[in-house]
Amino acid sequence: MATIVPVPKKAKDTFTYVASAINHADKMDLKLLLISTLLGVICYSSAQQEGNECIKANAKSCGECIQVGAKCGWCTDPEFLKQGEATSTRCDELESLRKRGCGAAKVENPRGSHRVLKNKAVTNRNKGAKKLRPEDITQIQPQKLTLSLRSGEPQSFNLKFKRAEDYPIDLYYLMDLSYSMKDDLENVKNLGTQLMLEMSKITSDFRIGFGSFVEKTVMPYISTTPAKLLNPCTGDQNCTSPFSYKNVLKLTSNGQEFNTLVGQQQISGNLDSPEGGFDAIMQVAVCGEHIGWRNVTRLLVFSTDAGFHFAGDGKLGGIVLPNDGKCHLENNMYTMSHYYDYPSIAHLVQKLSDNNIQTIFAITEEFQPVYKELKNLIPKSAVGTLSANSSNVINLIIDAYNSLSSEVILENSKLAEGVTITYQSRCKNGVTGEGEMGRKCSNISIGDEVSFTISITAKQCPKMGKPETIKIKPLGFTEEVEIALNFICECDCHKDGIENSEICHNGNGTYECGACRCNEGRIGRQCECSTNEVTSEDLDKNCRKDNGTDICSNNGDCVCGTCECKKRENPEERYNGKFCECDNFNCDRSNNKLCGGHGRCECRVCICDANWTGSACDCSLDTTTCLASNKQICNGRGTCECGTCKCTDPKFQGPTCEICPTCPGVCAEHKECVQCRAFGTGEKKDTCERDCSYFNLIKVKDRDKLPQPGQAFPLMHCKERDANDCWFYYTYAVNNNTEKEVHVVETLDCPAGPDIIPIVAGVVAGIVLIGLALLLIWKLLMIIHDRREFAKFEKEKMNAKWDTQENPIYKSPINKFQNPFYGRKAAVL
Repeated sequence: MATIVPVPKKAKDTFTYVASAINHADKMDLKLLLISTLLGVICYSSAQQEGNECIKANAKSCGECIQVGAKCGWCTDPEFLKQGEATSTRCDELESLRKRGCGAAKVENPRGSHRVLKNKAVTNRNKGAKKLRPEDITQIQPQKLTLSLRSGEPQSFNLKFKRAEDYPIDLYYLMDLSYSMKDDLENVKNLGTQLMLEMSKITSDFRIGFGSFVEKTVMPYISTTPAKLLNPCTGDQNCTSPFSYKNVLKLTSNGQEFNTLVGQQQISGNLDSPEGGFDAIMQVAVCGEHIGWRNVTRLLVFSTDAGFHFAGDGKLGGIVLPNDGKCHLENNMYTMSHYYDYPSIAHLVQKLSDNNIQTIFAITEEFQPVYKELKNLIPKSAVGTLSANSSNVINLIIDAYNSLSSEVILENSKLAEGVTITYQSRCKNGVTGEGEMGRKCSNISIGDEVSFTISITAKQCPKMGKPETIKIKPLGFTEEVEIALNFICECDCHKDGIENSEICHNGNGTYECGACRCNEGRIGRQCECSTNEVTSEDLDKNCRKDNGTDICSNNGDCVCGTCECKKRENPEERYNGKFCECDNFNCDRSNNKLCGGHGRCECRVCICDANWTGSACDCSLDTTTCLASNKQICNGRGTCECGTCKCTDPKFQGPTCEICPTCPGVCAEHKECVQCRAFGTGEKKDTCERDCSYFNLIKVKDRDKLPQPGQAFPLMHCKERDANDCWFYYTYAVNNNTEKEVHVVETLDCPAGPDIIPIVAGVVAGIVLIGLALLLIWKLLMIIHDRREFAKFEKEKMNAKWDTQENPIYKSPINKFQNPFYGRKAAVL
């Protein structure tokens, strides 16, 4: 038989629990013992994680309390604490504080808020309307707001985005000019005017620029002759010397100028397949003044038929310094390619995002897989398949732009420690998203409006409680929302604190929010003790009840000679008293409720509400529930105890002692209803369902099956006759649940009449009986005959004599043969 060992109430009792369990190991399977022990500890640990976070925080001040969570409040009432309760018990859940008697006006519970500072409406602009400056166009609303954050309490606001019509676009075309792109350059020479014409269908304000790249001059040419550096192409091809990046044309609205300058470019060469495009992308992103970027839609078209070098590849040329992410253009040439390594992909992503540049990779079919993987790492980028000679570049740019501009993705700047942000999107056609999908909306057309709900929560106050600023913006757009975060780290009553207050033992603390905040080195509710002036023995002596051995009744800690009672996980349960000898949870219970739910527990004794009594307040003094229909208590035949009648007359029962199952007239009273319910006859057969559903009907086969006297409740046996002179039998009773029960014999007992059926039945029965008699006689005769024959057989068997004779035709199966020479002497040779 297994022995159950209780799980410990405290973590320090765990080893005691294990030891106690081992003592019973002779009665319990060892595996079950270990499993049960482990489960007990795990369950305890899990329970410790739950409970009232306000109580567990052990906050010593109002400021500490409100930082625990949004549900916590601080009671500033100076008279709030009972004897033995620590200052930290002022911090509790709001409902618990109310139940403990702290008025709403005395509870510090500051709430967060948000205020919009700049809320310019999004621009409703149609193409062909009055031309606006880029800075006058608004696509995101609001633009600036401030949030006051309380720990654990989210603050939410709505952000609106509308894609403006006729929004300006800056496009910079960055092209690989290695020799393999020679035929592509011919097609790009007329790109300016053609692209201007196509983009005019989208916007009336379009600018285009051009840049080119090849490779770092130190990379594949370390062992190459100077002449090869001047003309890296083979044969009689005339090529320009290799370069890292050249800004050929600053962004301009003159398409013809683009054609002219691009037409003057010459192809260069490179000895290895990957190109130095990442150096060029970095300079285009960070050299805004040289490129001429405006605060409008910024597109970078990167065109190549080769792969790319990235961070670390510079070591092949002896370059070990990481890329610094700064602009190094002189005379429109990148001058530090020999000094800094290629940028990493992550570095590029950061700079492209910081400068709101959307990248379009125009790549030949061979390198599509590589650049599609790169696209997945760079937000707001697209990949298009470039034909062998770049003849489709205009359609590629238009398609990629439409794809990029149809999606809005929100991003935020770095958050302060302990601050979290969540997004919920409400997109076109009622599509919603949460989590990471809550940051974006897709399939947005020009003029479409979408919205986002953004919630910001602080888990804690930052160091020094200084304000923070974060920014939220759509990727690829220059517009942003600026949010100032202010943190609620102290209560309003903190401002009214009195330093070195006399209340706090001659100025040893600050009196604020109804309690003393002790100076360093002081302890006690009024800071009355110094940590260096008293010994633990002096302290403990005042914390033992009746000079006993238990300090604070084992329910608290002795602090400065005064008991501070422990807190319970359940905020409704508390220890109190000078020696923590009292509590409000160890009183009698009724119906699994403390004090029956009709009183309060004080020092382990129930204080009952009005009209309730008993050790568990489970006895009602209200007699209205005992009033009978004649307005007498318990019909004058019983007493009302705790709101329930106890009938003193054994013949009467029921909640008010009004039911008498054995009284005269009971059978006649229920006759008609029993008849209609059991047999469908009688005067009430037409109204049976309406008038006779007040009792439970149980049918039995015969009278022997009817309930008999002597059971737990009284019953009445009834015999009634119907209009056909047939008798029916039943019992009537009221069971212990005050339910009326009727047991009835399911067949009627009717008198015999001149009916032919009984006569025929009698004749048939007579014939059957005669047949059975003849059958029995025949069987008897057969038994007598068989016994005689058997006796004769036994007699003949005893008189029989048996002789042993040999079968005359029997022949033995054995034959004997003898060697004719057997016994003769052998001849002498």
